[in-house]
Amino acid sequence: MIKILFVCLGNICRSPSGEAVMNALIERNNLRDRIACDSAGTIAYHTGEPADARMQKHAIKRGYNLTSIARQIKLNDFERFNFIIAMDRDNYRNILALDVEGKYKDKVKLMMDFAIEHSDNDVPDPYYGGEQGFEYVLDLLEDACLGLLKHIVKLDLEQK
Repeated sequence: MIKILFVCLGNICRSPSGEAVMNALIERNNLRDRIACDSAGTIAYHTGEPADARMQKHAIKRGYNLTSIARQIKLNDFERFNFIIAMDRDNYRNILALDVEGKYKDKVKLMMDFAIEHSDNDVPDPYYGGEQGFEYVLDLLEDACLGLLKHIVKLDLEQK
């Protein structure tokens, strides 16, 4: 089983959306028995909360259901997950800082490194912006999650 952890700052906008988009792709491609997803934040401020209502509204319009409850990334996540996907470079650095021995740095990737059509470096935080910010986050995540899935399937085929 390949396990993916999507990580943003508070785990209420970008990472639960990444989890939902990826789960939809996994379902569509009949890969539920081979790939599992979760999400977390680098801070604990929103722990226990559902995804931001605005993000949920935009996700639902596209057929995604954000069911995760916010939590902070933990040290044992480095062992539990094959891929730890940061939504931006700040979160990427914060994730790497948790791995003080540098044992898991190869597992930590930037979400937009998997994008096929978009050239953005980061998935921007829509929290303080308007409606278009939430839509753009979903555009980026749909693109990058498709690229991530293709990457994982290719790796899986190479290992067989």
